[in-house]
Amino acid sequence: MSLVNGLPAHVLLVHVVVVLIPLTALALVAAAVWPRAARRLGALLPALALVALASVPLTTQAGEWLERHVEDDALVRRHTELGDGLLPWALGLFVLAAVVWWTARGTKRAVPGADSANSTDSAGSAGSAGAGRAAALPVRIVVAVLSVAVAAGAVVDVYRIGDSGAKAAWHDAYSKSAHGSQDGS
Repeated sequence: MSLVNGLPAHVLLVHVVVVLIPLTALALVAAAVWPRAARRLGALLPALALVALASVPLTTQAGEWLERHVEDDALVRRHTELGDGLLPWALGLFVLAAVVWWTARGTKRAVPGADSANSTDSAGSAGSAGAGRAAALPVRIVVAVLSVAVAAGAVVDVYRIGDSGAKAAWHDAYSKSAHGSQDGS
């Protein structure tokens, strides 16, 4: 994909990445930290992460096309280098979103009434649900910590890439004073 309605596709696709990666990161952290959010989001969480993941190589490929059609510039090269590093973060978001969704789905199925404090298993013994949750707690903690770390890394990377892209696009493209300004500011 190179042009969309006469504009470089990268200029349009970048907005998808800038919205979906932070949105996915936020949803992932909420779901990883709060099991009820994971159950409410359901399959939407990994679906959102998959769309975000797919948007990264599309945007990168469109950016590489654009890079070949602009003047060689150190700022553009820096932006391209940074952009190439986003795919692993997006992949990490997707994998963790799938894990959070799967574990929330499995917990709900394995522990009926998981939100109930007085759950009983099929044999009628109280506390087996609590024991199942206690055994899953270390896994949930690890997944939550990894989710926060990957989400933060992805959002910081999107910021750095966007900042470098804005600098590359606008570094000499505007005047610091308004045209027709009478006060000179």
